[in-house]
Amino acid sequence: MSHKPVDLEQATSSELIDQYTELASLAGGLAHEIRNPLSSISMNASLLEEELHQSEDPRDRRMCKRLETVRQECHHLEEILNAFLQFVRLGELNPQPTDITDAIEKFIEFYRPRAEQQQIDISPHLSPNLPLVNLDRSLFRQVLLNLAINAEQAMPDGGLLELQTYNRNDKVVLEFIDTGVGMNEEVQEKMFQAFFSCKAEGSGLGLPTVRKVVLAHGGTIQCESEPGKGTRFIITLPALGD
Repeated sequence: MSHKPVDLEQATSSELIDQYTELASLAGGLAHEIRNPLSSISMNASLLEEELHQSEDPRDRRMCKRLETVRQECHHLEEILNAFLQFVRLGELNPQPTDITDAIEKFIEFYRPRAEQQQIDISPHLSPNLPLVNLDRSLFRQVLLNLAINAEQAMPDGGLLELQTYNRNDKVVLEFIDTGVGMNEEVQEKMFQAFFSCKAEGSGLGLPTVRKVVLAHGGTIQCESEPGKGTRFIITLPALGD
């Protein structure tokens, strides 16, 4: 069965759900088929590693290290698989009239201990009395977390993470700003493509998931970045009328 392509920049929540329903179903079946043998490989590698761990034979020690590598790669594949399932399983939105300031403040409270471990200072500048927005709070929290993780990776030695909100032309705007390494134009052109990543351990699905969730809410997302000068993500969401 053929499907009419959807222009993601103009897509409504309903169109996005229709576009990804079949993909989500296929992904679930594929994940099941992959996860079972992957778990078996990881379990057997672990058992073999336990048998060889006490051996003093140099050959056994080399095999033990290689089995450890196999287990690590299995774990990495499991993480990619989980990220992919999260990406394709948007599901039906459950939007509720939401005070975005409250949602952001609760996220900051949750995220601050991790930020402190990474030597990242969080500086919120949240405008009071913003109009409500229609948000699926769970998915919006995932947007904030994915952007925070992206900022973390751009600031390996710590830095400043700034969150700003304001009202503009009947839109609620969130700016997510880091003082990290920044991105060149080539990376910016590809960063919302599924599985594109500049990081060895990245799944390449964090920012595509962010974009997909924002679009599903009828919003837009833009990025401003320059190498050595940090990155600014600008998210706009339609405000609810009176």
